[in-house]
Amino acid sequence: MRDMRIDPMNMQPNALKTMVPVLLVCLSAGCSDPSKEVHRTTGADPQQVAGSASAAGTEYVIRAGSTIGFVGSKVTGSHTGGFTNFAGAIRVADGKVVGNSEIQIAMSSTWSDSDRLTGHLKSPDFFDVENHPMATFTVTGAEGSGNQPTVTGNLDLHGVTRSISFPAKVQVADDAVTVAAEFAINRKDFNINYPGKPDDLIRDNVVIKLDIRATPGPARPEDLLPRS
Repeated sequence: MRDMRIDPMNMQPNALKTMVPVLLVCLSAGCSDPSKEVHRTTGADPQQVAGSASAAGTEYVIRAGSTIGFVGSKVTGSHTGGFTNFAGAIRVADGKVVGNSEIQIAMSSTWSDSDRLTGHLKSPDFFDVENHPMATFTVTGAEGSGNQPTVTGNLDLHGVTRSISFPAKVQVADDAVTVAAEFAINRKDFNINYPGKPDDLIRDNVVIKLDIRATPGPARPEDLLPRS
């Protein structure tokens, strides 16, 4: 078998100059892939949502203070971010989350730990907010007993709808429902293909972090998406 080890003595000066800073950053930052620590979803054909919005069950409105975040990474490091404006409801029947639970996200509310990156994420290279202002996740089912079901739903992002499934921690009570989850989606499942710089490629998997609290009763102004 051919020896594929890199010999710095035989590298061209320009290639070595490009490689050394990247290696130094990797050594200091770890260059780890956050998605390796969580469940990775695989986008599938969308599923039909059973029933209707008026189906039996109790509706819990997602309240302000809930959070949806993400972690994206590349060769030299990672960035955190999320969405500040989203709204929806969780429907519960027989103590379980059921279909027609839905979250809508205003993509213009995207934020990150870098103002420059935030602007880039809203551009056609990534979310293309001007043409795809809203993302929606609609639950089609939750399987498994206890408070750690596998949630399945249709994610409509960047004009592409795919079914994804992920494990979640769900607590259901008369006065509140909480949902917490960390999982990864493959951005290329949603036609977000921007590769990044040749010497600093962006990874395909992006970690999504959910911390949702919903309670019965009507939505308050702060629980709603801003009017366009």
